Amino acid sequence: MKPRFVQWWLVGWRDTRLLLREFQGPLLIFTLAIAGCAAAYFWLAKSFGEGLETYPEALYLMLTLTFLQPSGDFPNHPALQGFYFLMPVIGLLTLAQGLADFSFLLFNRRARSKEWEMALASTLKNHHVVVGLGHLGYRAACQLLEMGESVTAIEMNPQADTLAAIQNLNIPVIHEDATRPSALEAANLSKAASIVLCTQNDAVNLKVALAARRINPQVRVTIRIFDEDFAQALHEQFGFTALSGTGLAAPAFAAAAAGVEISAPISIEGEALSLARLVISPHSILAGKTVGFVEDNYSVSILLIRANSHSMLHPTDSLPLPAGTQMAALGKPQKLHALLHVCQDIETAR
Repeated sequence: MKPRFVQWWLVGWRDTRLLLREFQGPLLIFTLAIAGCAAAYFWLAKSFGEGLETYPEALYLMLTLTFLQPSGDFPNHPALQGFYFLMPVIGLLTLAQGLADFSFLLFNRRARSKEWEMALASTLKNHHVVVGLGHLGYRAACQLLEMGESVTAIEMNPQADTLAAIQNLNIPVIHEDATRPSALEAANLSKAASIVLCTQNDAVNLKVALAARRINPQVRVTIRIFDEDFAQALHEQFGFTALSGTGLAAPAFAAAAAGVEISAPISIEGEALSLARLVISPHSILAGKTVGFVEDNYSVSILLIRANSHSMLHPTDSLPLPAGTQMAALGKPQKLHALLHVCQDIETAR
């Protein structure tokens, strides 16, 4: 992450350039008006015998007239006198109003929150783009920030409380439809490390994911999909990390109901894996079996066992598991739940 003062300096510089680009129309009109009027005055002055020596002198005269600071003597011919009254009007109409608007917007950034957020996002690199600021998107953004990562968010209709909380964390929020390429470009997706799609619409998430890959073929895509089979298909076909919200939450709910400690699943190559703490009861068919027997028959990896007040990391396959042994097992949530029933009671296993 860039130091805060460097980031804000870059944001201010880019925002000022965007403002100048926005006001280039009035500046161009003003320049052409000054140049054209200087040429007309120079030609008329020569025609009426009140000529100036050079065109730059006429150009300087038009500029001073525009700001009500005329130089030289007042001309005698009415046509030339008209320039002394016309130029201040041109200055007011083309430049003064534009400069006033430019100054107001330059020093009142919040009046242009959209442009300011875009400028802030443009300074990020190797960051994470979170699409959708619902409960999941908000928590994902906060977790990434706590991990020391840079984050920007895209949300078309953010809730006021969520938006305020996110902005207080200095996370730029792009207020736009994420299905539009312009929204992804505003979030600086081309330089992002990943995009996290958290909306509650599978079709929208998939559409944005495909658009993101077109903009940045190297970006990592993590996508929320409600259908677990569809999530698996997306991983196999596109390499997306597709996670089912209900699929991730269900094991934790079931484990809590059963009084078992189980971690939230993590995704490794599309496979959701959890870590669970299990205890072999005296009535379990696993009492007296070996570590290898449990791993081979229940498709889990036993990372740690604790028996007789002694702990062992990465136990060998031949190590027996007496009743009362505590195990830390890694595996799919479904496999861990099946193993849980076997650990608790022999009748359940049957």
